[in-house]
Amino acid sequence: MPNLSRIVLGVALALGSAHALAAAPTLPVPASGVIGTQDAMFSPDYWIARAPAPDKVIFSREELKALNARTFANDPSMYVLANIPAQISAGQVKAWIAKVSKMPAKPLLDVHNQPLPKSVVDPIVASIALEKIPEHVTARYGISVARQSLRTFPTDLKAFTVPDQPDFESLQESMLFPGDPVVIVHESEDGQWYFVVSPRYAAWVNKSAIAVGSRDEVLNYADKTPYRVVTGAKVRTVFTPEAPAVSELQLDMGARVPLADLPPDEPVNGQGPYVSWTLQLPVRAKDGSLHFQPALLQRNADSEPDYVPLTQANIIRQAFKFLGERYGWGHLYNGRDCSGFVSDVYRSLGVQMPRNTGDQAKSPELAHQLFTAADSHEARMKAIAQAQVGDLIYIPGHVMMFLGRVNGEPYVIQDVGGVIYLDAQGHKHWTRTNEVSVTPLLPLLIDEKLSYVDAMTSLVRIRP
Repeated sequence: MPNLSRIVLGVALALGSAHALAAAPTLPVPASGVIGTQDAMFSPDYWIARAPAPDKVIFSREELKALNARTFANDPSMYVLANIPAQISAGQVKAWIAKVSKMPAKPLLDVHNQPLPKSVVDPIVASIALEKIPEHVTARYGISVARQSLRTFPTDLKAFTVPDQPDFESLQESMLFPGDPVVIVHESEDGQWYFVVSPRYAAWVNKSAIAVGSRDEVLNYADKTPYRVVTGAKVRTVFTPEAPAVSELQLDMGARVPLADLPPDEPVNGQGPYVSWTLQLPVRAKDGSLHFQPALLQRNADSEPDYVPLTQANIIRQAFKFLGERYGWGHLYNGRDCSGFVSDVYRSLGVQMPRNTGDQAKSPELAHQLFTAADSHEARMKAIAQAQVGDLIYIPGHVMMFLGRVNGEPYVIQDVGGVIYLDAQGHKHWTRTNEVSVTPLLPLLIDEKLSYVDAMTSLVRIRP
């Protein structure tokens, strides 16, 4: 998930002249400035019609369950919360914190591009209070009750390492969603933040978003049946003044929410439930404890009784539900970043993936082909020629999803800040997108000397 602009120079130096810039195809440049695109390409049907086997199921439901179990068991970036012991050593807790709570190498700037003074930065670092971690930490359990940021340090302070780049907030790590279980292993100095381990990330979260419960009720919540899976980009529960905690609560793509076992002829929060699904959502009492509250989700909202079958057509349909959504580093700005985009799409299809690009690209249970500076341009082009719908293409700090080919040219859908390419006169052209975008692959550059293809580090295939 690192900012692409921060790694461009390092990548170029590391790859050197061995991967010279390949000749880009000559594609038309429309008024938008995004090379090789036309309005017809913004419909999922355009790409589904080009998919070789759009409706063939890639993994069955049982195969996906087995794949997810292996991923959680063997990927070091993923956590099986049930396997975390009741008593955790101080060394383990400190290791979790040390992995994430590191200041960036560059000085931090505030929202006005001014350097943050030492008097501001030092207390943030000190607030992790490592010296207060006992020899053995008793695990506590909680559930997220809202869409809430996971942070590098226990602070909401917005900080940046590059001027005038508000979309890349340096202390933002990821996001918790309503219903996400966590193990609480430490508190900040001021007692307002928890350090939590969630299934896909360990970081700091404001404790106001976490309801604390017993181990069984927390870990069993996610396995309750029946349930609904959110298949839209974002849906919201209905408005209800009787239960503000679950009123118009946003649920993002891939969320799996149990249904409440209530009589179908009795009102829920002042409203009849017969044209809605009655969800069971976690809420936080004033004392911080976990309770559950029914909430209604309209039946015409985009949800299903189970995960969407994993087919090429459904991969495309799900990805295009985010088309045009603004880029959001670590799921900020009510959006998502490049790795959040692809993992949320696949989550709605039943596939659990690591959070960050570096972990996704080499996850041991996902079929992948890795590339280094020793790999030729021809070897990389051969891999692209064999790519199929839904394959994930990684360059340092970024991931794209393969869509298909138009007149032999490969296209991707990606959540990206902008595209760089050479125009017909050979001049570098930069177009700001900052959104989920459809683009061709071959013309795109990291800089004047390095193409996306020659920067490729991995190609991941979500298929047997």
